[in-house]
Amino acid sequence: MNIALALSPLLVVALGALLLMLAEAFSPRQGGLALGAATVLFVGAAVAGGVWMYGIERLPEAASLAPWLLLDRFGLFFDMLLCLGGGLAALLAGGYLVEHGIERGEFYVLILFATLGAMILASSGDAVTLFLGLETMSLGAYAMTAFRRASPRAAEGALKYFLLGSFAAAILIYGFALLYGATGHTDLAGIGATAATARTPLLVVGAVLVIVGVAFKVSAVPFHAWTPDAYEGAPTPATTFMAVAVKAGAFALLLRVLLIALGDASWTSWAAGWPPVVATLAVLTMTVANLIAGRQESVKRMLAYSSIAHAGYALVGVTALMRDPTQAGASVLFYLLSYTVSTAGAFGALILCGSHGREAVSYEDLSGLGRRHPAAALAFSLFLLSLAGIPPTAGFFGKWFVFKAAIDGGLYWLAILGFVNSVIGAYYYLRVMVYMYMREPAAGAPVALPMRSGYVTAALLVSALFVLALGLVPTRAIEVAVRAATLGAG
Repeated sequence: MNIALALSPLLVVALGALLLMLAEAFSPRQGGLALGAATVLFVGAAVAGGVWMYGIERLPEAASLAPWLLLDRFGLFFDMLLCLGGGLAALLAGGYLVEHGIERGEFYVLILFATLGAMILASSGDAVTLFLGLETMSLGAYAMTAFRRASPRAAEGALKYFLLGSFAAAILIYGFALLYGATGHTDLAGIGATAATARTPLLVVGAVLVIVGVAFKVSAVPFHAWTPDAYEGAPTPATTFMAVAVKAGAFALLLRVLLIALGDASWTSWAAGWPPVVATLAVLTMTVANLIAGRQESVKRMLAYSSIAHAGYALVGVTALMRDPTQAGASVLFYLLSYTVSTAGAFGALILCGSHGREAVSYEDLSGLGRRHPAAALAFSLFLLSLAGIPPTAGFFGKWFVFKAAIDGGLYWLAILGFVNSVIGAYYYLRVMVYMYMREPAAGAPVALPMRSGYVTAALLVSALFVLALGLVPTRAIEVAVRAATLGAG
């Protein structure tokens, strides 16, 4: 019974996905599936919160599932985060798919199963369950990317994502195969115990391949080439899911690998460990993505590069794990939470700003939106300010805690580069607001016409509530993140 309670977040989402699949197959009406999917995921988040408050340490039987599943507060935090992000994407899909005439019930089933895969990935302590979770998550994301069947852009983005994702998965599993060959273990703790006492070329190559495979999933530069095309071609709710849930699941995997399998002092040293590799990825990801994002004319493509840049900011916190795993880990978890609600809100606002045939594609399409449709413009502005890191929003404290972790770890140069990149990033976020409030459309030019959807409005309200709450009262969320960052602890 205690094991069932510990597994309850996973069970809720799994059973909900199966029931929704049956409802989709046998119900002639598909209208309530979006609400059903969102309800299942929000209930999953609530159940994870309930297990958190009950205390996972009061469920000692959960340890019997190790190393396959590590049921700890770290996993519960990501269960809540992933269910929140997946639920918001389902709500956005409820408005977007109907508006654009592509509603099919399997989209919501894909969201549920992909979220389940991400939850398994976040709790995996062994390469076997890790790979199962990764592929369950990824296959759902591939299918959602190609959901608009008649669109060549969607087909191109999905094909790139699938091919490069398959290569990355192969690299990842090959890396774990080498780690198994070097240590005799497939579980992260066993790999870590052997890696702490001996470092062989096989072990080093395996570790490098694992980091490369995970870097693809977080869309870190130079492994980001799939991201803009996949994000742009996919239906916007699918883009939202990939930007928040897929990325969060990949960061959970990265943190577990670095802290458990490669957490020994010899591996976390700057001279001979992974920190300089992760720091290099962070700098490249922030800088390249921000410079390219500023040159985009498509707002959706700009947000895609913005998502890449935010992976770079989170990698700053990951680098700081070398000095203080708990505080730096907590900063990354809080950052992912603030990023999830801000990004889901930004894509949701973009959905709201354009009805079918009058979508907001370019900056010019948004010209004068602040005067014609102030509510839609206000919603978009709030989430853009949060992504830019302007107080008093969640994004400000997300960046603050990540950069503070880098400074506390002595990585001053990395924090400075992160701040400079934040300033660069503010340019293209504020550019959207300039068009909405300070520009008028040219005579005869197409302009975006906001849609009406209770689902999209609900998603925006939930996202806005989190953005403001985390910005005005971040203390409680940080405390939760600190407790979650201590892997395996109660």
